[in-house]
Amino acid sequence: MSQHALENAGVPFWRNPQIRAWIYQCIMLGGLLWVAFSMYQNTLANLEKRGIGSGFGFLQNEAGFNIGETPPIPVLQGGFLWFIAALIVGLFASRAIAVWLKKKGTTITASDKTVFAVIAFVGIIPVLVLFLGSDSISFTRYSESSSYVTALLTGFANTIKITILGCILSTILGLFVALGRLSPNWLISKLCSWYVELNRNLPVLLQLFFWYFVVLQQLPSVRQSIDVGGWLILNKRGLFLPAPVAQSGAWLFCLSIGAALIGVYFICRRSIRLLNERGTPGKILLPSLAVLIGLPALAWLIAGTPFTLDYPVLKGFNYRGGIDLTPEFTALLIGLTVYVSAFNAEIIRSGIQSVSNGQREAARALALKERHVMRLVILPQAMRVIVPPMTSEYLAIAKNSSLAVAIGYPDFVSVGGTILNQSGQAVEIVGIWMGVYLSLSLLISLGMNWYNAKIKLVER
Repeated sequence: MSQHALENAGVPFWRNPQIRAWIYQCIMLGGLLWVAFSMYQNTLANLEKRGIGSGFGFLQNEAGFNIGETPPIPVLQGGFLWFIAALIVGLFASRAIAVWLKKKGTTITASDKTVFAVIAFVGIIPVLVLFLGSDSISFTRYSESSSYVTALLTGFANTIKITILGCILSTILGLFVALGRLSPNWLISKLCSWYVELNRNLPVLLQLFFWYFVVLQQLPSVRQSIDVGGWLILNKRGLFLPAPVAQSGAWLFCLSIGAALIGVYFICRRSIRLLNERGTPGKILLPSLAVLIGLPALAWLIAGTPFTLDYPVLKGFNYRGGIDLTPEFTALLIGLTVYVSAFNAEIIRSGIQSVSNGQREAARALALKERHVMRLVILPQAMRVIVPPMTSEYLAIAKNSSLAVAIGYPDFVSVGGTILNQSGQAVEIVGIWMGVYLSLSLLISLGMNWYNAKIKLVER
């Protein structure tokens, strides 16, 4: 008999620490289940008392209200399953390549051939399947005769659009502000410091009001619009630009842009490889521009005219056609970008300063230019410090986008609030809000945690 068993022999079960711990956990779990069941029963009783039915069947009812911004909503068809199948096969093939290379003592990124194979399996082949499958995806737009489901999807698409653009723009702006704060130029450094302190200490809702009511609502009316040759029209109704309309050769042009981006990636890899081999990086700017311009231009010549332009035209009391950036969308995007970029700037600045000065001095000793020192030496090491707190800022953009209801932008919360007022299904709508924002936050955290794991320092 083991020593542990001998010690516990003859001890009553209520004095056994392990058994007592399990008993406490079961009691706590039972209490939580009882509270949840009581809340469920109480909610059903209150709904029945007020004559409100429960369930999600109301989502199929006709909405009957207008939404200011209606992006196209993808509707998956049967052919989309081929895209999913190609993507799954590509992921398994990439995993098999990674395992095989690990047994040989190398990685996927060690060779251009293996990198291209993974890109082909995960990206190129599934995209080709998606393009060639004529019944893979169709698009629909919300109208007043659409269902509540389509209305919620439209609001969710508007939220996703703001979240993605806000994360990208706030990161870029935060990087420039952080570099400005570290600049030896006194004026630039002070201006960036004031930018950070001002925006960090002003509530985001106040900033949204400022951009919407003080800035954008002071633009001229529709009849007195600022018109730049029909290419740019600006008034208090929004910014109007020509919209590209896809023609028969658009798919070839889009594929050429994807191929050009892959080419630029391999040009950057070659530059880094040359830096490791001979101490000086290869050229990036001119070859990248040649690929980015040359391949799409060649596809344009082969495909004819892949796109035509739909110009905005004044009809009645507003412009129709083209791309319309409404004041609500613009104010929300600018407000969230400016607010979060101030926090991102401090995160990036602290990450850059966390890298020891010896790294910078060693890079300068190799005769690297200052931009190469920052791009190739400092920022890659600083990312290990930057990424974890940056995750919180991206989550803040996703959640703060719900403030759009204050300026009339039809985001997910705003559309859901209208449905709640019409249907009276408060419990279901609030549950949908909670589930969607929880899922969105978990997806952002999952992606950032995956990226953080990829760049973390691996000890030998």
